[in-house]
Amino acid sequence: QVQLVESGGGLVQPGGSLRLSCAAHGLTFSNYNMAWFRQAPGKEREFVARINWRGDTTNYADFVKGRFTISRDNAKNTVYLQMNTLRPEDTAVYYCEAWIGKYDYWGLGTQVTVSS
Repeated sequence: QVQLVESGGGLVQPGGSLRLSCAAHGLTFSNYNMAWFRQAPGKEREFVARINWRGDTTNYADFVKGRFTISRDNAKNTVYLQMNTLRPEDTAVYYCEAWIGKYDYWGLGTQVTVSS
C-alpha cells in the first residue's frame, strides 16, 4: 500500500522558514517524480514545485522562485521543501505528490500558517 506522509508544517512568523518533508512508503521512490502543491482556504489546489526522479531537474511556481527549494533523498525515500522568507499568503495545506506514467499518489497534507 502506497503512503505519502507529509510533516514539518506549523505556525511561523512572516519572514520565517520551515522545512517540509514527505516520506514515501510502498513504492520504489527513486522511480517517481515528486511535487509539492498547496491549497489555501476557499482556493483551488495549486502547483508549488516539482523534482524529477533523478533529482537533477526542478521547476517552481513563479510565486515561490528564490524562496522555496525542493530536494530529494532517494536513500531516505523522502522529498523536502525548504521554505524561506515566508509570507502570510503562503498559508495553506501543503501536499506532496508522487507520479510516474499512470501512477499518481497524494499525501494527506500538512498545515502551514504564516502569521504574526
